[in-house]
Amino acid sequence: MDKTPKGLRLHIGIYGRRNVGKSSLLNALTSQQVAIVSPEPGTTTDPVEKPMELLPIGPVLFIDTAGIDDIGALGALRVQRTRRTLARTDVAVLVAEAWQWGEFEESLLAEFEASGIPAVVAFNKADLGSPPQLVVERLAARSIPCFLVAAARGEGIEAFKKALIKALPADWQGSVPLIGDLVPRGEAAVLVVPIDKEAPKGRLILPQVQTIRDLLDHDAYCVVVKENELRTALNQLRRRPAIVVTDSQVFARVAAETPRDIPLTSFSILFARFKGDLQIFVEGALAVDQLQPGAKILVAEACAHHPIGEDIGRVKIPRWLTEHVGGPLDFVHTQGPDFPDDLRAYSLVIHCGACTFNRRQVMSRINRCVQAGVPITNYGILIAHSLGILERALSPFPVLKSGFSSLSQGSHPTPTVPMDSSVFPERAGETLR
Repeated sequence: MDKTPKGLRLHIGIYGRRNVGKSSLLNALTSQQVAIVSPEPGTTTDPVEKPMELLPIGPVLFIDTAGIDDIGALGALRVQRTRRTLARTDVAVLVAEAWQWGEFEESLLAEFEASGIPAVVAFNKADLGSPPQLVVERLAARSIPCFLVAAARGEGIEAFKKALIKALPADWQGSVPLIGDLVPRGEAAVLVVPIDKEAPKGRLILPQVQTIRDLLDHDAYCVVVKENELRTALNQLRRRPAIVVTDSQVFARVAAETPRDIPLTSFSILFARFKGDLQIFVEGALAVDQLQPGAKILVAEACAHHPIGEDIGRVKIPRWLTEHVGGPLDFVHTQGPDFPDDLRAYSLVIHCGACTFNRRQVMSRINRCVQAGVPITNYGILIAHSLGILERALSPFPVLKSGFSSLSQGSHPTPTVPMDSSVFPERAGETLR
């Protein structure tokens, strides 16, 4: 169960003041000593993560955070890291001592609500006191579940788990499969997987593995080939494949060797739809044509890795964009959870496929870009646009295919995404079906 990638797990964040028992609650929920507990306030410094199986939900990731009321210069850094986890939290657990409820807890609930995060309240240390009845009634009137627990003694935990399950939004797993809806049952997909210096020894990279698994989950099958074996594989197949999916770095060659009547896209574009908003990413790629020399470009990668050779995010994309614009550009690179608070200085944000992020974290970044008026796209869509094959790469997605001409002519308005869509985007759900 711990092998399920983090990006496919439901993220449950645990928040509250220092020393209210957040770590004790995590240990009780997981039935393990995951986090260090101590009477000393501020024991938890960085967020602690624990993957587990929470039935009937399935794989989840609990995030134990530092007290959000921490003080001092170091405390401010801890609070900053805690607030950063909100961008990927699907469900928030607010822990308070049973007898303590005030403006601090109310402000946290307001923050969850503004971000569209459903919340459950745990009144901890219930063996030592109880919450005011008026507070309980007010929470009930706002449809916020609250439970009495004594985490250190393991009391009330099972009822609390059931409350977590009921608090889940119906669409937390996303509105579409990764690829299963594009390949009919019993049909084949051809996956083109280059083996280069950045491919891990003896393994496939995560997007490729997840694509294979999603095909199997939908009773389809796949043929996996390197780029120099594609033509032979297509000739040997007795039936035309439902789709060809390629690594973006060999997009041009694969497009040239794949017959026009076979739908074609890339792993990165699949993830643009699965983790984010494909429509907004396409609009971001088309915005490249308005870039001017000297523009500041943010290249954001979900995972930290050591660049090797012709790295796609640090070498290939910057080189193409510089040639396309006809002058130097100012590139800034971030990795992992690092992402600028103020995006207004950027003319474009280019994101990787984000296979290690959950959908909420990607949508949170998209939402922030839209709010700042900054176009955002991802690697695969940008590369397809640079090669002049974007319309073909979007052909498997009927909604975009029908509206691509108006997008390419610049007549599509810049979308307005409400704050709560960063969690469960109704607009994106309609766009991505």
